[in-house]
Amino acid sequence: MPRSTQLAGSTSTENGAYHALLARHDAMRLRRRMLSPEGGAGVRRAAGEAYDGAADQRVIRDHLELVGPFEELITQLYEVLFTRHPALRGLFPGEMAFQEAHLARAFWYLLDHLDRPEEITETFTRLGRDHRKLGVRPAQYAAFEEALRAALRVRTGGRGEAGLEEAWVRMVRFGVTAMVRGAEAALHEPPFWRATVTGHQLIGDDLAVLRVVPHETFRYEPGQYTDLESSLLPHTWRPYYLAGEPDAAGAVELHVRCTGPGGVSEALVHRTAVGDEVRLGPPKGNLTLGEELAGDLRLVAWDTGWAAMKALLQEVDRRMRTSPGQGVRRVRLFLGATDVAGLYDTEYLAGLERRRPWLSVVPVTGGEGYGRLAAAVTRAAAPSGGRVLLSGPAAMVRAVGGALARAGVAGEDVRHDLLPTGAEFGHASTGAAPA
Repeated sequence: MPRSTQLAGSTSTENGAYHALLARHDAMRLRRRMLSPEGGAGVRRAAGEAYDGAADQRVIRDHLELVGPFEELITQLYEVLFTRHPALRGLFPGEMAFQEAHLARAFWYLLDHLDRPEEITETFTRLGRDHRKLGVRPAQYAAFEEALRAALRVRTGGRGEAGLEEAWVRMVRFGVTAMVRGAEAALHEPPFWRATVTGHQLIGDDLAVLRVVPHETFRYEPGQYTDLESSLLPHTWRPYYLAGEPDAAGAVELHVRCTGPGGVSEALVHRTAVGDEVRLGPPKGNLTLGEELAGDLRLVAWDTGWAAMKALLQEVDRRMRTSPGQGVRRVRLFLGATDVAGLYDTEYLAGLERRRPWLSVVPVTGGEGYGRLAAAVTRAAAPSGGRVLLSGPAAMVRAVGGALARAGVAGEDVRHDLLPTGAEFGHASTGAAPA
C-alpha cells in the first residue's frame, strides 16, 4: 500500500475517533442537563420509563388551537433558532419546506403516541442513529429546545394553562433522549459513507442507474434502502433502494427516477457523472427476508421499486443454491409501470426467469391508478404461509395493501417500507417510502 494511502487511512481513522469522542461528550452533557433538577418539573420522568405521556397528551391536545397550525409554529421555531444560533443554519438544506414538513410529522407522531412511550422510544432511537449523517451533535438539541419555548410563547401569547409549555418540552425531550441514545449506540459506525460514482447509465429521459463505490465498508441487507445526498445539494437527503449485492469492486447499484426540476433526483439523473462523489446514510428498511423463509413469496414493485425486488431475488437465489429444498417454494414478481416503456432492466429479469424455475414474472402496465396491479396481485392464489412484499410509491402501497386486506390476507404477512403520512415516524404502515 502506498505511504500516502496509509497516511490518509490513518488520518481518517483518527478523525473518526475524535468526532466520536466529541459526540459522546455532547451526549453526556445533554443528558446531565435533561436529568438535572433545574430542568423543570417532570424532566427526570421524561428520560425514564415512568414518563406519564398520557397526561401531557391531554394538555397539549386541549390547547392545540392556541399553538397550531404546526406549520406556523415550526416556521417561528426555525426563525428563532437561526437568529440565536446562525452557525446552525449550515446544518440544514437551503430550501426548508421538506425539513419543516418532516418536523411537523414528528410532532404529530409524538403527540399521537404519548400514551405509548415505548413506541416513541423505539422509533426515535432509530431516528437518532439516522440523524448522525446530518452532522447534528447532541448538545445542539438544547438550542432547539430554547427555540421551541420561544416559538410556543409567541404562538400562545401567554394564554393557556401554565403547564402547557412544560408539557411540550417534556414531550420533545422524551423523543430527543431516545435519539441521543440511538446516536450513542451507533458510534461504532460512520454517520455516513462517502462514495464515488463509477457508473451512470441513463435509461430514457428521466431514469438513471447509478453504481457507486463507498470509501469504507458499507454493509446492508437485501431489501434495505439508504438515504442519498448529492454534493450538488448539501444537507438534502432522499431515500433510494439498494439493488442487489455489491460487485467485485464493491460498487452498489441505485435506481433513480427524476421526479422534477431542482431536487435530489434531478441532480442525480441529469447532473451527476462518473467520478462525482455522493454520500450514503445508514441502511434501513422493512423489506428484508429475515432468517426464516418458508412458503410462497409475492413481490410487488412499481417503477424503481424494482431495485428492492432485484436485491431480494438475488438473496432468494443465493439461499436456494446454498440450501436446496429449504425455504421458499415459489416466487411471483408483479412488476408495474405506467406503460411498457416504463419497464426497464427487462433483459436481466428475463434471463433470471429462464434460469430459475421457481420464479414467475407478471408485468402489469396501464390502467387507472394502481387498480390493475392490485387486481393482478389479489387474483394470484394466496400463498400458504407466505408473505407479500411491496415497494414503490405510497399510493401504490396503499392501493395494493388495501386490496390484499379486503382479500383476507393477514396484515402481518404484508410488508412494506414507510409511507409519507408519517415520515420515519411509525411502523410499516407509516413513513417516507424510498424512491
